[in-house]
Amino acid sequence: MQVEFREFNPFDLWIWLKFSNVPSNGEKQYVEEVFDSWFFLGKLGGFNAENLQVQDEGLDISDMNYDVNLADQSMMALMHNMGEMEYQGSWARCWFDLGTSDAIGLDVLINVFQQLSKEFVTIEKLIIGGENTDWPIENRSKREGFASDDN
Repeated sequence: MQVEFREFNPFDLWIWLKFSNVPSNGEKQYVEEVFDSWFFLGKLGGFNAENLQVQDEGLDISDMNYDVNLADQSMMALMHNMGEMEYQGSWARCWFDLGTSDAIGLDVLINVFQQLSKEFVTIEKLIIGGENTDWPIENRSKREGFASDDN
């Protein structure tokens, strides 16, 4: 799977997937569950690079002392909104407002799609940001159908 970064605005971000074939309903479900899960973790602050105490500890985490106060003092890193999945032929796209979540979330998403592509649905390309000229983005200033904070 090829990974490509284009123009990046964390508050107005399209993520594009190009499949090797038109995805089946089951394959679409896998992709949508990945995005839904990823967004839910981001909305709850899971991608906060300021608080990576376990990662920073190293390989031996036996008897590690986790500092809850340090976790509470870190700046919130929350995703804000997610649009509906859209499909056109062998392409899919989804819009996100990543809010203040950190770039570690993108690493997690890339890792997940790499594994999903190996085991369930062949993804030729993952594009983060920008837009495709053959599939224009209408109404860039206002997103319809996003997952609001009420969800």
